[in-house]
Amino acid sequence: MATEKTLLEIFGRIESEVAGVIATAVVDLESGMTLAAKSNRTDFDLAVASAYNSELVKQKMKIMRALNLKSNLEDILLTLSDQFHLIRFLPGGGSFLYLAADRGSTNLAILRITIAKHTAGLS
Repeated sequence: MATEKTLLEIFGRIESEVAGVIATAVVDLESGMTLAAKSNRTDFDLAVASAYNSELVKQKMKIMRALNLKSNLEDILLTLSDQFHLIRFLPGGGSFLYLAADRGSTNLAILRITIAKHTAGLS
C-alpha cells in the first residue's frame, strides 16, 4: 500500500480535477480503519463513515457469495439527495477509496474517470 503522504497527494489531484469533493479516505476493508483521510468539512466524520462503509462492503460481498456471482466488485455508488458517496476498490482487494462529493457541483462521470486514473497504480 502507498504511504499516507502519497495517498494525500492523490486526494489533492482528485480534488483539483473534480469540483465539490467533501471528503476522501482510503480504508482498510477488514478493520474499517482509515489509512489516509482528508475532509473539507469539519462536520463530516471520516472515521465513522469509513467504519460503516467497510461493513457495507462486507455485506455486499457476502450477498455476491450467496448468489454465487463470479464477478469482481469495482465500485459502489450511493446517491443521496445532495451528495454522491463512491466506494472504489483498490488493486489488491484489501482496501478501498471512499469519496463523498456535493451532488450539485460534481459530474459523476468525471468523478469516476478521475478516481480510476489516480488510483490505477496503487497496490
